[in-house]
Amino acid sequence: MTPTSDWKRRYAGWPALKKLEYVDALMQSLAGRPAKVDRVEEVDPLRRQRKTLRQHYRRKRRYYGMERPGFYDRDLRCLFSDAPEFAASMSAAQFLARIRRPARRLVAGWTGAYQYTIDQVIKDMIARCRELRLRLALPEDQAREQFTVLLTVQAMNYLHGGGRRVAL
Repeated sequence: MTPTSDWKRRYAGWPALKKLEYVDALMQSLAGRPAKVDRVEEVDPLRRQRKTLRQHYRRKRRYYGMERPGFYDRDLRCLFSDAPEFAASMSAAQFLARIRRPARRLVAGWTGAYQYTIDQVIKDMIARCRELRLRLALPEDQAREQFTVLLTVQAMNYLHGGGRRVAL
């Protein structure tokens, strides 16, 4: 929030405006005061780190059971197929990527789940469809309808199950 950026006008009407105004008032009240903490102590210096963030988060996800590749398999296999007779059909991953936005909006509207949360579920399903090499086995309109039902069920399970709240 640069003082000369005219941020109040830019964020007028946004739900976050009250919070921005509060933070601005708080910072103004602290202006000119010395910092309470005047020394910087490195807790875990970067030069001593030997693993990447990717490694760290992958390990955490594995530890908390969040990497369950087979989680959606049964449902995805009911909707799509890897049978040879569907080899010429569109891949399930392509199909889901194509209907991702409208499905996400529709399910968010009906369930009250955040679109971001629903999008993460779709992203996981697309990745799993790729790994399983699944293909469209139904007419597109029927597959779209059934996938929307599946996505709604998963969103409701997430909402009523409390989601996967893990400190990574």
